[in-house]
Amino acid sequence: MSPRMVPVFLEPTKERKVVVFGGGMVAYRKCRQFEGFRITVVADRTVPGMEDVCDEIVLEHFDPSDISPFLEGAFIAVAATDSKDLNAAIRDSARSKGVLVNSAHGGGDVLLPSSVRKKHYTVAVSSEGSVPAFPPYVAKKIDGFLGEEYDMMLSLLTDLRKDLKDRIGSQPERAEFLAEVLGDEDIWHMLREGDREGAMEKALDIEEGYTQRADSTNPLAQSSHDSAC
Repeated sequence: MSPRMVPVFLEPTKERKVVVFGGGMVAYRKCRQFEGFRITVVADRTVPGMEDVCDEIVLEHFDPSDISPFLEGAFIAVAATDSKDLNAAIRDSARSKGVLVNSAHGGGDVLLPSSVRKKHYTVAVSSEGSVPAFPPYVAKKIDGFLGEEYDMMLSLLTDLRKDLKDRIGSQPERAEFLAEVLGDEDIWHMLREGDREGAMEKALDIEEGYTQRADSTNPLAQSSHDSAC
C-alpha cells in the first residue's frame, strides 16, 4: 500500500515562482488558488481576467519539447492545459528538474484541496485525487457547522497563551489547561451567545487552579509565603 499524501500549508511569497501551463478556466482557477505566489502563465491564449490573477503572461504556443526552459526557477509547476498528453509531459519534465507539480489530469506531487477559510483558521479537505466532487461537498458541510464561536475560541486561546509560561511553568500543564478550556461546555455556550468576557473569566478561573497547584509544589513560592506569614 502506497503512503498517504501529507497535508501541508505553504506560505505564499513572491520569491516562490509558480508556472501555470494553460490559459483556460481551469488554469484561471489554479492561479486563484496560488494567490500570493509569483505566478507566470504560459499559454497561446488566455481567458479574460487572467492578467488580474497572475504576475506574468507568456503568450506562446508550446509542445512537450518546449517545456523545460519555462521551468527555470520554478517552485511549483501547474499542468492545466486541456490535453491529457501535454499535461503528462509537463508533469514528467517538472519532476525531472526537481520541481513540484500539480496536474489537472492527476498524477502530480501537489494536490489543491477544497478549503474553508475562517477569520483565524483554515480547514482543508482532499480525497487525494480519487473523487474530485467529494472534497467541495464535505467542505460545504464543514463550513455550515463551524460557527463564529470557533473563531472566538481561537482568539480566546491566543490571548490566554500570551505569557502563559510565566503563569504555568510546566509545558504538560499548559497543554492540559488549554485542552480543559477547549473542552469546557460552559465556555462554548458563552461564546455561542457572544459573551466573550464571561468566557474569558471562566477560562481564568480554570487557569487559577493550575497556578495554585504550581505554587503548592514550588518550594521557593512556599518559602516566600511562609516568610510573609
